[in-house]
Amino acid sequence: MDKHELGTFLRNRRERLRPQDVGLTSGPRRRTPGLRREEVAVLAHISTEYYVRLEQGRAASRPSGDILAAIAGALLLNDAECDHLHLLAGTAPNRTRLHRRDVRPSILALLERLPRTAGFVMSVTFEVLAWNDLAAALIEDFGAVDPRDRNLARKVFLHPRPTTAALYGIADLTEFRHQAIMSLRAALARYPTDPAVTGLVDELRYGSPDFAHLWDRHDVQAAPTLTKTFNHPAVGPVTVDCDSLALTERDQHLVLYSAPQGSPDADALALLDVLGTSATQYHP
Repeated sequence: MDKHELGTFLRNRRERLRPQDVGLTSGPRRRTPGLRREEVAVLAHISTEYYVRLEQGRAASRPSGDILAAIAGALLLNDAECDHLHLLAGTAPNRTRLHRRDVRPSILALLERLPRTAGFVMSVTFEVLAWNDLAAALIEDFGAVDPRDRNLARKVFLHPRPTTAALYGIADLTEFRHQAIMSLRAALARYPTDPAVTGLVDELRYGSPDFAHLWDRHDVQAAPTLTKTFNHPAVGPVTVDCDSLALTERDQHLVLYSAPQGSPDADALALLDVLGTSATQYHP
């Protein structure tokens, strides 16, 4: 159980709620935003003293699943936030070793067999681990850059350039940054002793004021289904469907970019498949 992160998360969610959100009146003497600790305790049917200890990181024992469910209900947490709460409390699987960076051979073979689909495998730290030729032609020639520069979170927070969004088909850079932070927070909860995970989070927190500000919000939610548009120098705008498939046993994601058969976007992908990485020439 990560007592400090659990307490911080509970306090953050409590302070976001208004009394009227849970059917309470604000009263004339409420000087700070959010619910009071005793109000959360009453709503969750637990003692105020115990809830205070949880928020302050002083709880002697791990809260039970029933108590966590009651607190989640009192704080109006969504499904993703509930999962994160259980992870912080130690009632969900917690990987204490290093995150996996080796890609399963069958996935590597699948990448090469995908018809007219750009695909790549991404680690929990947003590092691109493997890719097929069409992904390199559409997005970036990953093999031509330093492995450190294949990290998408590092790229959008520490080295933002006018071409960054175009390179990765990011229509809304703000939304992508929010999602990256939420995913990295979940990764840190699963791999609290992995220096690659903790080191990246520290690097981004101290190197990017935007990251630090958003990190302190403790947002947790499920990733939306996306489409992306690439402004490609060789074939022009290409809009693709973006599907991210979880590779659970290695905690990685297979990201696929495809277009409906017979559409102009599918034709553009087919042309890029022929042109290869020679067509991927972005300039700042």
